[in-house]
Order: sequence, then structure tokens, then C-alpha cells
Amino acid sequence: MYRILTASAFGALALTASACAPVIGSHGYQALEAAPADVAVGTDTKTTVRTRLGTPSATSLFEGDDIWYYISQTTEKYTFNLPQVSQRSVTEIVFEGDQVASVRTLGLEDGQDVRMNRNETPTRGRELTILEQLLGNVGRGQLPRTDEDQPGQRRPD
Repeated sequence: MYRILTASAFGALALTASACAPVIGSHGYQALEAAPADVAVGTDTKTTVRTRLGTPSATSLFEGDDIWYYISQTTEKYTFNLPQVSQRSVTEIVFEGDQVASVRTLGLEDGQDVRMNRNETPTRGRELTILEQLLGNVGRGQLPRTDEDQPGQRRPD
């Protein structure tokens, strides 16, 4: 006894199977004709690197324009989960003057997790309850009126 899949059963089966496939996302630098790792030390200059690879993803904040980074990563996202980084490539190109001094490629395994510190800086003063905040000015009266509507004027006693 063989069963024949109807169109609706086949559609449900295809939908179930497609829900297990990840959504792939590519972010950052996409090497089309030349890869950043192909840069030759000592022969390439800033001009040739920019011509072949384009503008870098980032430059060093502390060394000026002497270190360029080309960054790309691939993520996979399954149905209701957060995206997970499956591949990352960071190519660091260091220049001495105008010439390429070194090229280093780092992968996902070279990265480190940086945990945010969730501690809060204490502030001075006392903390008010919600009732104190809502009813804090009740019964204090209004400030005396002046003829001067300009800010910074002294109020008469």
C-alpha cells in the first residue's frame, strides 16, 4: 500500500524542509576580482592596494592611515534563532610610508569575546519613590512672579 502525496501534503513537506535551511548573510568586504591576501609586501603601495581592493572597511585609529583593515563575515540564521557568525576574515595591511610592510589575515578562531560590564556608576543623592516623584512639589506653592520675563533676572524678596 503506497500513498500518493497530494499537492497540499507535498507543499507542507517542502515548507517543513525549508524551515530547517539557514538564511545565509554576507557582510562587509566582498572580494570580486582580487583578495586582500594577494597584496605583495614591498611592491604594492597605498595607491595600488586601493585600486585593486577599493576603500578599506576600517583604518587604524591610533596609527593614522598606516594600517588598513578589510573585514568580511558570513552569518547563518535558522528560523527563530539569532544569527550566528560562521566565517570571518580580517585582513590587516600595514604600510610604512607608502609601501606595504606586512599583510596578516585573521579568521574567526583568532577573535575574542568581549563581555560588557553591566555594573552601573552610582550617582549622588537619594533615590525617590514613585509617590515622592509624583507628589514632591505638592504644597510648596509657586515661585513669586516678577515683571521681568528675562531669564537670569533676580526676583524681588
